[in-house]
Amino acid sequence: MDFALNEEHRAIVATVRDFVRKELVPHEELVERLDDVPQELAAQIRSRALAAGLYAPNFPAELGGGGLDEFAVTLVERELGWTSYALQWLIARPSNILRACAGDQVQSYLLPVIRGERVDCLAMTEPNAGSDVRSMTTRAVRDGDDWVLNGTKHFISYADAADFVVVFAVTGTEPAAPDLAGRRERSAISAFLVDKGTPGFTVSRGSSSVSHRGYHHCELAFADCRVPRSALLGEQGAGFNLLSEWLGASRLTVAATGSSSAGRWDGSRAPGSSSRTWRPSWRPPSC
Repeated sequence: MDFALNEEHRAIVATVRDFVRKELVPHEELVERLDDVPQELAAQIRSRALAAGLYAPNFPAELGGGGLDEFAVTLVERELGWTSYALQWLIARPSNILRACAGDQVQSYLLPVIRGERVDCLAMTEPNAGSDVRSMTTRAVRDGDDWVLNGTKHFISYADAADFVVVFAVTGTEPAAPDLAGRRERSAISAFLVDKGTPGFTVSRGSSSVSHRGYHHCELAFADCRVPRSALLGEQGAGFNLLSEWLGASRLTVAATGSSSAGRWDGSRAPGSSSRTWRPSWRPPSC
């Protein structure tokens, strides 16, 4: 496979690199100092990213996204990784899981996210279920035409800024895979679209992160949180497959982002900040 950049690829890299340097990097010290991104600044960055055609690059052009292939999206991620998560996530790359939206979900969730009108996040990890997704204990039970969710999620990135959450919960059991000797069944997981403000759903700030100031990790609690049947994303019991597809597709982009942010602590501090600022080892000190 040829990984040489063609003319289009070079144009994408140049465009994203220029945007990051002009629209994001100048705000790094402010975000470092506040441990937050002011709403006005977030709106400004989103607006300019939309105007520049950089928003939702991982979604098809026919849906209003950038229409980039996986290699081009990886190039975009590498350039965005030059600055902090708190700033670069504002040029949204909505979760590909939302491609499972159907019917009214398309107009209520998928398209508004691509247009920058709504913000999504994923709620998978639990205190006792991280990489072992099948061990999650958050449950969703049918009650008439509704689903009732109970459980807890943690380390959920930017849930405090999201308008809705894609929540994964156990909805039953299914036969174990043939290679799992001695296990007769395993949890069947489903995905749900849950709006912020739904009764029984609360979001709170979680533990602080050393490297992600302004990009918050949150804890989510569901206490008899009732959502309509239409909140089910995809087929019942198909949530694990949705997660697997998303995790597989995101590994290269995560690595690309990290390749740009990898560097050294330069020992400097933003004015009024109690933590050191991060500078990639190859980034010129004058920037």
